[in-house]
Amino acid sequence: METKFDEYQIVNIEAKTFEAMLSKFESFAKRMETLCHLHGDKDISEWMDNQDVCQLLNISPRTLQTLRDNGTLAFSRISHKIYYKPEDVKKMIPIVEDKRKQAKYKGKQI
Repeated sequence: METKFDEYQIVNIEAKTFEAMLSKFESFAKRMETLCHLHGDKDISEWMDNQDVCQLLNISPRTLQTLRDNGTLAFSRISHKIYYKPEDVKKMIPIVEDKRKQAKYKGKQI
């Protein structure tokens, strides 16, 4: 019979081994922070969210979903929230305007 305690195990390690592991982890974390700072595209506050993109492109959330689904607009998902690079969104303006003109010609609206 299994109990909820069966999945827990205690592991004993020497203090010097623990200190070495901790030191290596701290070193790794510092390297990652440096790499993210050097090579990160932009601070997340400079990115756009769904509402920003819908307002800028004058499109509905459903149209934005379609642009994501078909790969037309790149995005990043962080903690269940979607972000877009402003330069990617700006490239979409002429594409969306062209689709809007085509839809209007067909008597539809996007």
